[in-house]
Amino acid sequence: MGQDEGDVTVTRRVSPAEPPVEPGVAAVPSLSHAGFGLDGRDGDHRPDKPEEACGVFAVLAADQAVANLTYFGLYALQHRGQESAGIAVFDDVKVRLHKDMGLVSQVFDQEVLERMPGQLAVGHNRYSTTGSSKVCNAQPVVLMTRLGPFALAHNGNLVNASELRASLDHLAGEFTSTTDSELIAFAVQEAVGSGLGWNAAIRAAAARCRGAFSLVIGTPDGLFALRDGHGIRPLVFGMLGEPEQGQWVASSESCGLDIIGACFVDDVQPGELIHFRQADPIPERQRWCEEPSKLCIFEMIYFARPDSRFFGESLYSYRVRIGEVLARENPVVADIVIGVPDSGIPAAIGYSHASGIPFADGLIKNRYVGRTFIQPTQAMREAGIRVKLNPLPDVLCGKRVVVIDDSIVRGTTSRKLVAALRDAGATEVHMRISSPPVTHPCFYGIDTDTQDHLIAARLTLEEIERHLGVDSLSYLSKEGMVEAAHANSSHFCTACFDGNYPIDLDEEVRSSKLMLEPTGLAARV
Repeated sequence: MGQDEGDVTVTRRVSPAEPPVEPGVAAVPSLSHAGFGLDGRDGDHRPDKPEEACGVFAVLAADQAVANLTYFGLYALQHRGQESAGIAVFDDVKVRLHKDMGLVSQVFDQEVLERMPGQLAVGHNRYSTTGSSKVCNAQPVVLMTRLGPFALAHNGNLVNASELRASLDHLAGEFTSTTDSELIAFAVQEAVGSGLGWNAAIRAAAARCRGAFSLVIGTPDGLFALRDGHGIRPLVFGMLGEPEQGQWVASSESCGLDIIGACFVDDVQPGELIHFRQADPIPERQRWCEEPSKLCIFEMIYFARPDSRFFGESLYSYRVRIGEVLARENPVVADIVIGVPDSGIPAAIGYSHASGIPFADGLIKNRYVGRTFIQPTQAMREAGIRVKLNPLPDVLCGKRVVVIDDSIVRGTTSRKLVAALRDAGATEVHMRISSPPVTHPCFYGIDTDTQDHLIAARLTLEEIERHLGVDSLSYLSKEGMVEAAHANSSHFCTACFDGNYPIDLDEEVRSSKLMLEPTGLAARV
């Protein structure tokens, strides 16, 4: 249901409030589901977890249904962003772009995918970090250049977005979104317009960016994959079929490769730019900058799927180990160990192994709840509406319970959870957290609250215990967290736990989230 004009076709829902689309790009109503609004993340209803970064995925494969493969890749990466989804497909020099608000399965159906033939596809799941939750901010970003169109998908967040926008101010009339991702795309377009080829233009644009950015970029000359110099957000690549076929896949996580039967080849290294060409069995790899590696440690603790592989093993194994370390550092006398589904389960199993306390399923998760835009009434909240988790009294009644969770951000959900466990008959509730206290906000692609809303930035350990209503509370040490990774501690960004930001922040950016004088556990960092 697209209307071609030039080399780009866009299909999506168009809101009267949206800015006009780029000249020369036709915007027509899409077949994707409409009617989604904001999910009430402000105020008291903001989720009590750091919100995921975005997911990027791309496939370069002749004679393959690349749109379908990208759909399944994004489906595997759905945990990384649930606000919007989009796919751009190159059919020779033509690009078809379809994007909308909602989950992958809501934005795409078979009829949409069948209208997107081609050899190269770029896809994106979005959770907003810079730019609000609107369809105009959905990705990929598709722009025209003298070398033809390109499609860009970005995971991360720039800390110099204001500076970059100011340098591109002469193009402001062409901006259609409020995202830093679009700024990166316009920087690429400008570099191509200056006479550079794709490779040099992408490197020139990356050099203007500061922050976290893992990119996949589709062009008429093939697929490019790039990570920022610190490699804060993950990006991997693999191949479909036999090596001589030269069919390449790039994904935020290895689980995106697994779902379509692609073989993992390697990580896109920090500061690396890789150029994949159609039917080329060996990609062109080059370092565009040299910086110390600083992978976000929260990717390993919480964000990435447990079946994704980091440092040669699944994250499930790492999360079991941090549970074992947590048990050694913070023992307690109890009857059962339970985990908060899903991310707390592996650490709870590890805690059980190391402590000898039996593991049990004490909380049942509604795995089909997805995102809800229907907010419960105040009376329902007071009655303890349990949309996602429900305790099992048969398991908990009369028991001293150790409950394992991956993190506490604001403490609102944890407090309700503790009350629910006591209502179910738990005689003692001992909370153990498989990460250190979150004392500082993230500026690199994770949507954390401002520092004054982080409970560990305001309260001492004893005050948090009283606030949550637990019998005891302990966190994993930063040393134990890194030790369990079996990797060099200097290779991780741990800024949300210690305030050591690896990329300099302008004062305006810092002051947008940081407190002048942190108190509580943050004061000890």
